[in-house]
Amino acid sequence: MNEKYNVYLVSDSTGETLDRIFLSLKSQFSNFEYEKKEFAFVRTEHQINKIIDECVSRENSLILYTIVETKLAKYISGQSEKNKVPCFGILGNLILSFSKLLNQKAIHKPSAQHVLDDDYYKRIEAIQFTMSHDDGKKVDDINNADVILLGVSRTSKTPTSIYLANRGYKTINIPLVLNQKIPESLIHNKKACIVGLVADPERLADIRRNRVAIMQDHKLKEYTDPEFIKKEVNDSKNLFKKNNWPTIDVTRKSVEETAASILKIIEIKKNK
Repeated sequence: MNEKYNVYLVSDSTGETLDRIFLSLKSQFSNFEYEKKEFAFVRTEHQINKIIDECVSRENSLILYTIVETKLAKYISGQSEKNKVPCFGILGNLILSFSKLLNQKAIHKPSAQHVLDDDYYKRIEAIQFTMSHDDGKKVDDINNADVILLGVSRTSKTPTSIYLANRGYKTINIPLVLNQKIPESLIHNKKACIVGLVADPERLADIRRNRVAIMQDHKLKEYTDPEFIKKEVNDSKNLFKKNNWPTIDVTRKSVEETAASILKIIEIKKNK
């Protein structure tokens, strides 16, 4: 039986960067059992002492940290070594290497990535736009979108849209329903990156059955019927092919992978 580890994620900012790095790290180990505890905005030695004390009191504790202030980073490293707690600084060596490469000193300022600059406000505007245009709402506003996603129900349109919005792209997602026409302006739209999302009909049927069970609405027989779904998916593929819109099969893709593929399509479109 594998040992269970107590993983402490310690950050002097929001902890978002560290959490994503840990997510990538743990995905490489299939038998890694752990309990995670996160500490954000850690900026004093007193806070670090409390974390170290808790680590010492629990078996198999380890610390991953992103602390950019040099003195505090040395302190957590030193205290961990003193108490025999495995401790790994995520950004330290990278910042040092970049400093040497660029021949300039790093500012070592916590939360420096969260500055309220033009990019930040662009992301906020994109998120607001995307939320108000979810699931086919306000399609008359289509010409203001950066990305337009099309697909039948449960092809991850909404979560993918939100992810893209967080990257600063105004995104509209439009559900494809049988016998319901898509907006005419969509066909003539040359500004936005229009992408079709498809998925395996059997997989869609499973997802929809689970959704219906949660909704406790058993009248939606057609919605979960495999043959009906197969026709929906085939019709959507024909629509995408007819209009020469790139298509992504999301069956075995995470939202992040789908979004990455869309960003690649956007890049190709820009360079045409």
